Amino acid sequence: MNKRGSLPVALTIAGSDSGGGAGIQADLKTFASLGVHGASVLTCVTAQSPRNVRGIQACHTKIVREQIEAVLEELPPAAVKTGMLFSADIVRAVAQCLKGVKRLSLIVDPVMVATSGARLLEPSAVEALKLHLLPLATLVTPNLDEAAALVGRRINSLEQMRSAAREIRARHGCATLVKGGHLRGLAVAADLFYDGNEELLLSAPWVKGARTHGTGCVYSAAIAAGLALGCELPGAVQFAKRYITAAIAHRVSAGGHPVLNHGTGARAMTGNRSGAKGRVAY
Repeated sequence: MNKRGSLPVALTIAGSDSGGGAGIQADLKTFASLGVHGASVLTCVTAQSPRNVRGIQACHTKIVREQIEAVLEELPPAAVKTGMLFSADIVRAVAQCLKGVKRLSLIVDPVMVATSGARLLEPSAVEALKLHLLPLATLVTPNLDEAAALVGRRINSLEQMRSAAREIRARHGCATLVKGGHLRGLAVAADLFYDGNEELLLSAPWVKGARTHGTGCVYSAAIAAGLALGCELPGAVQFAKRYITAAIAHRVSAGGHPVLNHGTGARAMTGNRSGAKGRVAY
């Protein structure tokens, strides 16, 4: 807390997950577990479970804008993250609303495809994301497939992750965290952060059999929470890596499906909110 009885505010702009494991629901759980007040802007309603996405209904851009304006007017966030935006129109609407915000700490999770394979970002929206939203971003957090879409080539190694992170930074001006959790041939889940000056290789032991829905959403939400709590960006990324690693390692079951353990993730952060910098391996 910044002062007694006052919580920092973080805003998530994303889609709803009716199964509760990803999207707005996962972001708000992450914020709450870390002592941050979560505000939210809904971009899409999805009918989904941990196994599949049955349907998507995008919100009208007018109500997306009105939600953002309402939050900015009364609950100015210390950090903002975007998740599922779905259409080029929604991407442009979000960018227009955020463009004039001073000292914006914006984490863009470029959600493109669900774990089940359902497309969550229309092809035309990828270019809108590059053109309108990434230039406003503090950090973009693509997984391997999303990073490949941003640079136009496949990524199959740590060196290719490093190259992609630097290229995205050069093209769009934002720091980049390329997430290599699905990289084959490694015994660790490795991510590569680059902000134009500092590079961090963040790794954690690979958890066998962990197909936990919503990890990307929670990872980016934890970074936003770290920024809202006062961490510098490299420290917020390390903060979030510890959070997501613990949440995966201590996952629990709900309805027969594995779900992230936000409580354990938060407990793993005790004493780790200083925003320390450096090359790390967990």
